[in-house]
Amino acid sequence: MNKSITQEDQNDKQISESIKRFFTRFHVSFALKASNAYKQKGIPVIEIFQYLFLLIFSNKSMYMCFITGKNTPSFAKDTAYRFMKMLQINWIRFTTILATRIIKEAIIPLDSEERVNVLTIDDSMFERNRSKKVELLAKAYDHAKHAYKFGFRMLTLGWSDGCTFLPVNSILLSSENKKNRINEAGIVDKRTAGYKRRQLSMEKGTTAMLELLKAAKTAAIPAKYVLFDSWFSSPSTLHSVKEIGYDVIGMIKKTPKMFFRYNSEDMSLISIYSKNKKRRGRSRYLLSVMVEVVKDEKIIPAKVVYVRNRNKRKEYLCLISTDTSLSEEEIIRIYGKRWDTEVFFKVCKSYLKLSKECNSLSYDAMTAHTAVVFTRYMMLSLESREANDARSLGEIFLYFTDEMSDITWIQAFQMLLQMFRNILVDELELSEEKLDELVDAFMNAIPTVLKLKLKAA
Repeated sequence: MNKSITQEDQNDKQISESIKRFFTRFHVSFALKASNAYKQKGIPVIEIFQYLFLLIFSNKSMYMCFITGKNTPSFAKDTAYRFMKMLQINWIRFTTILATRIIKEAIIPLDSEERVNVLTIDDSMFERNRSKKVELLAKAYDHAKHAYKFGFRMLTLGWSDGCTFLPVNSILLSSENKKNRINEAGIVDKRTAGYKRRQLSMEKGTTAMLELLKAAKTAAIPAKYVLFDSWFSSPSTLHSVKEIGYDVIGMIKKTPKMFFRYNSEDMSLISIYSKNKKRRGRSRYLLSVMVEVVKDEKIIPAKVVYVRNRNKRKEYLCLISTDTSLSEEEIIRIYGKRWDTEVFFKVCKSYLKLSKECNSLSYDAMTAHTAVVFTRYMMLSLESREANDARSLGEIFLYFTDEMSDITWIQAFQMLLQMFRNILVDELELSEEKLDELVDAFMNAIPTVLKLKLKAA
């Protein structure tokens, strides 16, 4: 009898061991139980969750696994569907607990105390164009493709130290405008987490963002700044985030309708720019001014940095920081960490089957699917970090090896220059080429066995 093991079997075993180690090391079962994901009898929820997690590596959907009889679990498919539709599970709490544990136990020990950690807020389309019976389905504008799509805006809060990005939590936003909602929410128990996430999905993006930030603050995730682009930046948002306990570094729209107090006068950023003398030559930025952000007579001091476009002198971007002690170069450098979110979205959609793997009409099932995809990315991100960071090999290496480099100022500035090429009605996106370059760098960093499986998927 031939007892030789094929290369594919060896790879599958290696992947299985990596996943089992990840689940054990960060107590995924405890995070599920703390989020009300548990059963009094029957199949343990950790077994169901682990099966859903592993589907990406089988190259088959759950339906096809049952049809072909390969990679079938010990439970019926209805058991998995019922699990994903459970109203009492708080998926925001689950991903927040898991991300917090990874950050504190695996990432922070590898970084110096001087390193700046940030939270980032961004959204991306979660498309469901093939069905119009999806719960809370809405018509939403896709900023990347400049077109309206059926689906949700996946508002995501992430954490980054400039080298490793981890998704913390998210909410699938429907629409606060009833006219844009194709379907309404189903009737559910108002005491459940399912009811609360449905209500949150119909709030404005800025309101939902604050709820995600509060969850991160409650979990004591180590971060000093919150980064977001111009879609979320407004005096009201800056005040709200500051009240939660974070400083903000964000992009601000150049609009005559938004005002800041400058020299005791309320002015738009365009007017402030026109009244000041610009820095000459090849300086790194055009102008830096101190302003006051005013809301209901409450004042927050802030620094606005106007960044030049070296190719078109009339074009500029505006960055604002509520931490006025930061230098202009440091504001630009820290803001550059926001683009880790773009890589995250691209990897989730291209490799981890975000929105493609789950065809359920239930809002709860889609939320559960998103949490599974987030957990997959957390594992890949950690594998990428520990495969390339010698400090993760042991205590001796921690003291005698340099930590992995943070994002540099020049890298952040190059990304800002990329944005100038893609300005369309004040929409700011990285070019597809730059995004592909960043995604390739992420994929090349993870272990070969995982990379081959994901590319096959």
